[in-house]
Amino acid sequence: MQAKKRYFILLSAGSCLALLFYFGGLQFRASRSRREEHSGRNGLHHPSPDHFWPRFPDALRPFVPWDQLENEDSIVHISPRQKRDANSSIYKGKKCRMESCFDFTLCKKNGFKVYVYPQQKGEKIAESYQNILAAIEGSRFYTSDPSQACLFVLSLDTLDRDQLSPQYVHNLRSKVQSLHLWNNGRNHLIFNLYSGTWPDYTEDVGFDIGQAMLAKASISTENFRPNFDVSIPLFSKDHPRTGGERGFLKFNTIPPLRKYMLVFKGKRYLTGIGSDTRNALYHVHNGEDVLLLTTCKHGKDWQKHKDSRCDRDNTEYEKYDYREMLHNATFCLVPRGRRLGSFRFLEALQAACVPVMLSNGWELPFSEVINWNQAAVIGDERLLLQIIQDRIFKHISRNSLIWNKHPGGLFVLPQYSSYLGDFPYYYANLGLKPPSKFTAVIHAVTPLVSQSQPVLKLLMAAAKSQYCAQIIVLWNCDKPLPAKHRWPATTVPVIVIEGESKVMSSRFLPYDNIVTDAVLSLDEDTVLSTTEVDFAFTVWQSFPERIVGYPARSHFWDNSKERWGYTSKWTNDYSMVLTGAAIYHKYYHYLYTHYLPASLKNMVDQLANCEDILMNFLVSAVTKLPPIKVTQKKQYKETMMGQTSRASRWADPDHFAQRQSCMNTFASWFGYMPLIHSQMRLDPVLFKDQVSILRKKYRDIERL
Repeated sequence: MQAKKRYFILLSAGSCLALLFYFGGLQFRASRSRREEHSGRNGLHHPSPDHFWPRFPDALRPFVPWDQLENEDSIVHISPRQKRDANSSIYKGKKCRMESCFDFTLCKKNGFKVYVYPQQKGEKIAESYQNILAAIEGSRFYTSDPSQACLFVLSLDTLDRDQLSPQYVHNLRSKVQSLHLWNNGRNHLIFNLYSGTWPDYTEDVGFDIGQAMLAKASISTENFRPNFDVSIPLFSKDHPRTGGERGFLKFNTIPPLRKYMLVFKGKRYLTGIGSDTRNALYHVHNGEDVLLLTTCKHGKDWQKHKDSRCDRDNTEYEKYDYREMLHNATFCLVPRGRRLGSFRFLEALQAACVPVMLSNGWELPFSEVINWNQAAVIGDERLLLQIIQDRIFKHISRNSLIWNKHPGGLFVLPQYSSYLGDFPYYYANLGLKPPSKFTAVIHAVTPLVSQSQPVLKLLMAAAKSQYCAQIIVLWNCDKPLPAKHRWPATTVPVIVIEGESKVMSSRFLPYDNIVTDAVLSLDEDTVLSTTEVDFAFTVWQSFPERIVGYPARSHFWDNSKERWGYTSKWTNDYSMVLTGAAIYHKYYHYLYTHYLPASLKNMVDQLANCEDILMNFLVSAVTKLPPIKVTQKKQYKETMMGQTSRASRWADPDHFAQRQSCMNTFASWFGYMPLIHSQMRLDPVLFKDQVSILRKKYRDIERL
């Protein structure tokens, strides 16, 4: 096992060194290509042919297809079957890791040696790929003897797998399979810059890579295989094989203070993948310290598709020199184009301009060894639209503290309140104490037929809490509301609300009746004592931005099914606290209702399930923190499945399967798994300690 680790480390280091050889070490030179994405193959036209720094296209989200670069007659139409075959090819080895898809024994005898296949007669190789192969062959890792090799690199050009590109190599699938050393790709490294084509731009490379590793630009975190693939930056054909121009960082001023605060110059896609963010940049451009310039003038038919803003944008675009902007800016915007990667990334680094990334889901280059959080500003594409919204609706716009204080402007909706004290994130900044009272919201779904029902006992236990301000019963039962005298008399107000739609998501509506910031969310069959309620609330007062409560659950990655799993096993590890017995800030009701898409809430309502999971996803996505579990009696697990209407739901195998499905649907919408594992449980002081029970504040918990 130790030998395996040594060879793995040696292999990783060697791969990175070989790649860095090609990229010229750490001296990133500014790209000078006329091609960045396939829609930028012909580049932008410059006023002067000898202009040193071309105006490159760029990479962003969906919009402006190939039909703006080529005539519609030239579009390659792919049948559904071809598309299915293409989409499946890159994912067949998705489970690959070094331990499962790499043969370490090939490296034991001769160390880390790399073999490059001889070029086959008649095969064309683009200059960029020739440079890569030359860099490897000129390195100390190269061997011309395949029997000594630890790693194999194809001489077949795999860099450009866009079927509309003139550099595309046809029949690559059969050519690769015919290689006698291929061995289903084991111990092979495949380089790729461009994959997929208009309009989908999938990450498929057009042939089955088997167990080969990918050194790929524009690879998504979804398809990236950690510690197996290597994410590389997108570079132009003119990128130097060695050496290159020196970087422009001077005087160790980080970030450099320059003439412009933020700059960008590149294509604007009118429709399709990559258009969303770039179409909105003009809102932020101010012509002074923020220069965000785009042009529609690219492709053969651009005038046919131009919008009302194109002429004005093109005129403004021509006023500025890209090289001058780049080297006089503190921050350089790096939005995605048709694909996730962009030439702007290397250009910004070489110019000592801090990259501001707007490319959701991009696995950044060499992320295995480089912590980009220390070298770049990694933003969210959705933030741009929030900024524009604030400009339009100034009366409810976010102030500077919201934008620059966690959790940021994306999750703090000014429509909720103009007072920061109404949010759970700014108590310390404003010198405020956490709320001292809570509202208990009990979700009732079964008829009230007996005075001994758990819901009435639960109501009394909550009402006796010294911190309870009021109780709201959300009546989501199909039966009519019980008469007022059926509810027990309490020292706090009891408000019964009949749910209009009677769906699961209605329990998280931002009801005006909730007058406190703190909400104690309860299922009707929850069994809690007043002492347990009191203790949970005092814990929440120290963590008002999180969910604090009792029933904990966890998530895990199921390697066999390649999907997220949900478990209710009782362990020391958890990532969710179910809202059947939990305290949280009432702002999350507003965020659940107005931030989450209707598709997720409709799924919850149709299944009558998963609303608690979705709330945990939301809160963890906002806080970047796990929930907090507090002390609880062991019997809680069984009493939660007592003889009530919920008993059949918990026992139903479909219920559990639905929750598994929900996990993956939610993770897909968020774009990642926001849930965070924790092993922390908070108990009362002296809990279970061998001292007198009279010395303990929450002594009743000891007896439960």
